[in-house]
Amino acid sequence: MIDQIFDFPPLGLETPLLLIILITLEAILSADNAIALAAIAQGLQGEKLQRQALNFGLVVAYVLRMTLILTATWVIDFWQFELLGAAYLLWLVFKYFTSRQAEEENHHGPKFTSFWQAIPMIALTDLAFSLDSVTTAIAISEKTWLVIAGGTIGVITLRFLAGLFIRWLDEYVHLEDAGYITVGFVGLRLLVRVVAPSLVPPQWLLINAVALVFVWGFSERVPQQEEQSSN
Repeated sequence: MIDQIFDFPPLGLETPLLLIILITLEAILSADNAIALAAIAQGLQGEKLQRQALNFGLVVAYVLRMTLILTATWVIDFWQFELLGAAYLLWLVFKYFTSRQAEEENHHGPKFTSFWQAIPMIALTDLAFSLDSVTTAIAISEKTWLVIAGGTIGVITLRFLAGLFIRWLDEYVHLEDAGYITVGFVGLRLLVRVVAPSLVPPQWLLINAVALVFVWGFSERVPQQEEQSSN
């Protein structure tokens, strides 16, 4: 009887194990995505507006991510999608590190005059990140509903982490720089997958590199007086 339950799809023993793996993968890969989205949301004035932009932006991002999952077997046949994703992420990094804003300003990323300007950038950034995570998830499991379940939990995790990073970006000196550096890692990985697939570094190497950059990002707190004045 137990054997029959384990062998019966989708209740087989393999299914919950794969779901756990996909959820863990989404949670790990959400960290650099979350800090990028938090940094983009900081282009709006006021924490309430930033959180609203994340909420609306991630609703749109969720629709785009589900569309990507459902069409993944078709999308991965076209290297142009990954090239566009890589170009977009690297453009974000280039714009950030070449901005000539005043040194006393805490935020060096894009600034928005309207709430609705931030939403498409949040959604597109998540979509670009999803090109890497979704193709990795598809490689682990061919069961679409499992990948959708993992992706859904990933977006929920992403919203939670991005909310935390919005606060932490004001508390740590190097955290925004660290976030954009990790965005550059993902963009370069996508680019290498297009130009020289055999040279793509393994996923664990990217995760370790992101972890090291995050350690540096959290290494120095903003002086208390400066932190209070920014709030």
